[in-house]
Amino acid sequence: MDLHTLTTMGFGIDMAKAKQIHKNNIRTVRTEKLAELDIEFQRALETSADTSAIVAKKQALRDAPADSTIDAATTDAELKAQWNTDILGNSPYS
Repeated sequence: MDLHTLTTMGFGIDMAKAKQIHKNNIRTVRTEKLAELDIEFQRALETSADTSAIVAKKQALRDAPADSTIDAATTDAELKAQWNTDILGNSPYS
């Protein structure tokens, strides 16, 4: 069952737990993305290309679980909307 089904059945959502699950989802996704960026970084170093954009992307991925909008979310919809597709890719909630 998904969160919406549980809510409509009269079960509430434990937002503290939902936030932790959301952060874990971010960590799972970012692991693969960081590995991809590590390869991109190494290739850039080999050709003496600028690495600043890659470094910025990696930092954004590292910072993603600490995004203040996660802690500010009061509903599951707000939490799901927080997924930053620019750095994390497609949302697991759609």
